[in-house]
Amino acid sequence: MSTELDRPTGAPNAYREQEASIDLSARMHPIPAEAPEQELLTLNMGPHHPATHGVLRLLVTLEGEVVRDLKPIIGYVHTGIEKTAEDKSYWKAIPVMERMDYLAYYFNAMAYCGAVETLLDLEVPKRAQYLRVIHLELNRIMSHLVWLGTSALDLGAISMFWYCFRDREKILDLFEYSSGQRMHTRYIQVGGVIDDLPAGFDAKLRTFLDDMPTRVDQYLDLLNRNEIALQRLRNVCPLDEATLLSLGVTGPLLRAAGNPWDLRKAMPYSSYEDFEFAIPVGRKGDNYDRFAVRCAEMKESVRIIRQALDGLPEGPWITEDRKVALPPRHELATSMEALIHHFKLVTEGYRVPPGEVYYPIEGPRGEYAVFIRSDGSSKPARVHMRDPSFVNLQATAPMTKDAYIADLIATLAMLDPVLGGIDR
Repeated sequence: MSTELDRPTGAPNAYREQEASIDLSARMHPIPAEAPEQELLTLNMGPHHPATHGVLRLLVTLEGEVVRDLKPIIGYVHTGIEKTAEDKSYWKAIPVMERMDYLAYYFNAMAYCGAVETLLDLEVPKRAQYLRVIHLELNRIMSHLVWLGTSALDLGAISMFWYCFRDREKILDLFEYSSGQRMHTRYIQVGGVIDDLPAGFDAKLRTFLDDMPTRVDQYLDLLNRNEIALQRLRNVCPLDEATLLSLGVTGPLLRAAGNPWDLRKAMPYSSYEDFEFAIPVGRKGDNYDRFAVRCAEMKESVRIIRQALDGLPEGPWITEDRKVALPPRHELATSMEALIHHFKLVTEGYRVPPGEVYYPIEGPRGEYAVFIRSDGSSKPARVHMRDPSFVNLQATAPMTKDAYIADLIATLAMLDPVLGGIDR
């Protein structure tokens, strides 16, 4: 099921014209065929620019204020995480993987653990699958809130930044309550999750779920009724579905152009087939649609979390296969076998049968996936992450060609790149 987003209502009169009468090329400035050769300026934007989540350098070719060419240059925060994971046991690589896209750590862990579970042919308990969904969708909302706050800041709307981070703090408090950590929680484990929900978590989460849809409506009102924001978003730097697909772009950027591809629907994992939710799509693929799709996705995430919480199955929260899962903590004080098993699992890890697997999931920025090749040892022979920010960054040049440099800033913000995942 997909749902087409409405354009803003209650906006200034200048934005109430019929969609068919809007010329999408009005904001673009192609070079006329008969124009004399103009002097071009090459500008280094970055590598320390406030419009990015991380350190990105853009080599921009300008004609006046119009972008004629753009080349993203990456590698400034390269950490070698993939190779580091190959030097660790499967069990110890989880926190390393979480630190790539540092706004989507649950998704990094989910893709990695899902790949290992596939190689092990390990069945994850139903309760653990629902607990994963709850935390994944909370992480999706949190990531979108960071995007919305920082993107609005790039447009000059500083109040939105504080509002979004206020709600982000509530999600981080929930993460701390369930895992002990606000970020990089290591909550998702191979075979399940690290622990069951603590007492009182249900009530705190439901309070957040009751408030969040209203918050999103407030955010939409703040920007949908702001003429300056609408001028920076509507009909700015659109890119068609065919071009996005040719570049491998996924996630909200692709859905903003009208394609409802979402792995939670197309290739369900972790029991997503049990939940009812819509896939918001846009019509034009401009900056406004990119903004509206993500805001609508936050509401759909609230729907999913509420269903998972209401239908949370009874049973174990991690596999009972003691070759993979740590023994219960209470057994360590009374069982020598449990203590030995705990020590061997943490220090040596477990062996994974030889094979290869590619495990994709739907993250906040598009398709996250982990490729693992096992040689039968306790360490992966090869680990590779498909990070959507890396792929989506290719769309920056075609999106912003012949646009104003000010529109480049807004468009880069709407891309929502996280350089920790790009460089890794």
